[in-house]
Amino acid sequence: MPATTATSGEANPFLKQLASSNRKTRDQALESLRTYLQRPAAFDELDFLKLWKGLFFCMWMSDKPLTQQRLARDLADLVHVVKSKENFLGFVQAFWLTMAREWGGIDALRMDKFLYLVRCYLNRGFERVSRRGWSDDALCDQYLHILELVPLNTDDPKVPHGLRFHVIDIYVDELDKVDTKRDVPLEKVISPMEKLSKSSLSKAVRQRAQAALEDERLHDWRNVHQELDQSDDGDVVGDGHQEHQRQARGSAAGEEDEFGGFDD
Repeated sequence: MPATTATSGEANPFLKQLASSNRKTRDQALESLRTYLQRPAAFDELDFLKLWKGLFFCMWMSDKPLTQQRLARDLADLVHVVKSKENFLGFVQAFWLTMAREWGGIDALRMDKFLYLVRCYLNRGFERVSRRGWSDDALCDQYLHILELVPLNTDDPKVPHGLRFHVIDIYVDELDKVDTKRDVPLEKVISPMEKLSKSSLSKAVRQRAQAALEDERLHDWRNVHQELDQSDDGDVVGDGHQEHQRQARGSAAGEEDEFGGFDD
């Protein structure tokens, strides 16, 4: 057990209960946590860091694959519970700082559930920013700044490469799940990956980021954007082709967002 996480779990009963194998107990604890996070007052950085020490401990203690997956999704859904923009950004930053700090102490038997938790958090972060159709430029910029500050930092030795590699590998996956309409400001959102591919002190990180930027799905985004630009300029885009694009994206959006990395 990580030494840094035990005290917060003991100090907050609802955090201990989140790690329970009893679903009713977990659900009650999660509801208490939602109520706590919905308060309109601002949390400070230390509030969120203390909370995430406890939540990390909850995930650490959670056993049984289906319970782990459900808890990871429930914790990630808290991104949509915090009310203000400032609390959302603070909550997410505390998550990434906690992952970076604790990553090196996660043993092989527990790594899968934390990999899935990270995947869920990257996904829900994109969801929160996309709520207004990516139109809140300030929110988008601030969220991307957090990603650049912690998991996609180009040179901070305190960010483990294992965490950095995982976020690189899943970045396009989770963006693809969220942006089914293909209206994300793509070049802005992939800019942290661009910076990694050019400026990271690690050759392995640069190569990994460059490989992610060559993902075929990014060409799909760019093609859709080009068609929209042409349509705005008065050029006619074929109805049949547009319908094909909508059907393809709708089919992808309908797939179940379920993790396949555990055995029941």
